[in-house]
Amino acid sequence: MPEVRWLSESEMRAWRSYVVGSLRLRQRLHRELVEAHDVSLTDYEVLVTLDLQDDNRMRMSDLATMLGSTKSRLSHQVGRMESEGLLRRVPDPEDKRGVIAQLTTAGAELLKEAAPTHVKGVRAHLITLLSPQEQEVLAVAFSRVSDHLAGLSEYPGATGK
Repeated sequence: MPEVRWLSESEMRAWRSYVVGSLRLRQRLHRELVEAHDVSLTDYEVLVTLDLQDDNRMRMSDLATMLGSTKSRLSHQVGRMESEGLLRRVPDPEDKRGVIAQLTTAGAELLKEAAPTHVKGVRAHLITLLSPQEQEVLAVAFSRVSDHLAGLSEYPGATGK
């Protein structure tokens, strides 16, 4: 068994800062959305992802990949959101086995109401705390991490390379 290459003090500081900081940020953004609009951060992210599509719809499997979720977990979430009238599931006309999630008018309205709260929170709790250079470093670093993980076959929904 190969010897473990433990994290150095600076590597551990970077890792722990990311873990704790991102967890606290997501908790805060979630709380602000729930208090102001009665929508969770994870539901908000589904709404945003669908809204960014040209036709406000996306195959469930692609949506799961985009959100870093499992198909099963997303199916439960979408089912709940569908019962709340925020989106609907329709058969994929191009693949009879596929299902498409589509944003409803109610979902689009909720997103329009909640988006300013979310953006205000992101700005207050992250963006304004970083210089433009730090923002760029963060974007480059996590784009690299995301691209790396998307290429691994263990990553939910990834095709592998």
